[in-house]
Amino acid sequence: MPSPIAGKTYGTVSANRQKEMTGLAFVQGLVDGTLPLNMIAQTLGYDVIEAARGRVVVSVEPSSAHLNPYGTVHGGLAATLLDSCMGLSVQSTLEKGFGQTTVEFKISLIRPITPETGHIQAEGVVLNCGRRVGTAEGRLTDSKGRLLAHGTTTCLIFEMQQFQGECAPASLSQPRGFFLPETGDVRGHAADSTWRSEPDC
Repeated sequence: MPSPIAGKTYGTVSANRQKEMTGLAFVQGLVDGTLPLNMIAQTLGYDVIEAARGRVVVSVEPSSAHLNPYGTVHGGLAATLLDSCMGLSVQSTLEKGFGQTTVEFKISLIRPITPETGHIQAEGVVLNCGRRVGTAEGRLTDSKGRLLAHGTTTCLIFEMQQFQGECAPASLSQPRGFFLPETGDVRGHAADSTWRSEPDC
C-alpha cells in the first residue's frame, strides 16, 4: 500500500456533517485536509489537490503497487482517478443538503502508464448540472501534459434529509431522490428503483 500523504487523514464524513456543507466546501475540505479523504484514496495513494466550483483535480505517483500482471499500471487506477475527479466536480456545484453519486461513467485509455511515467493528475470539469442529473468530463495527463486517458460521467443528484438516524425522503413534490446511509442506497421518487451509492469523496 502506498505511504499516507502528509497532512491528510482517511475515513468517512457523516451524512449529518455533509448535509450542513455546500458541495464546494466539502471538496475544499478534502484539499486542505480539514476533512478526511476516503479509504480508497489511502489504498491507492491519491490526493485531491485542487477544487473550484465545477472543477476538481486529483493526483497520484504511480508505483509498483499499481501494476497489473503485464508490468504496466492497472487501468483501474485511471478509472478511479477519473471517477473521483468527475464526481467531485459535480459535488462542488451543489448547495447545502444535496449529494451526488455516480450512475454511469465511461473512460478511454490512450497511453500506457508505468511507474516511470511519474506524477499524473486527473482534472474533472462539469459539463452540465441540473436538478436531478449532473454530467462531467475528465482528462488524465502526465507531467508533460500528455493525455493518458479521458472519460465522461453521469451523476444522480439527491437531497439528504436526516430523520431518526437515516436520511428520510424529501417531499414528493421535489424531483430529487434521497440517500439511505445505512445501506448505501439512493432511491428516486419517480420509480421504485435503487442505485448503489458510491460517494466520490
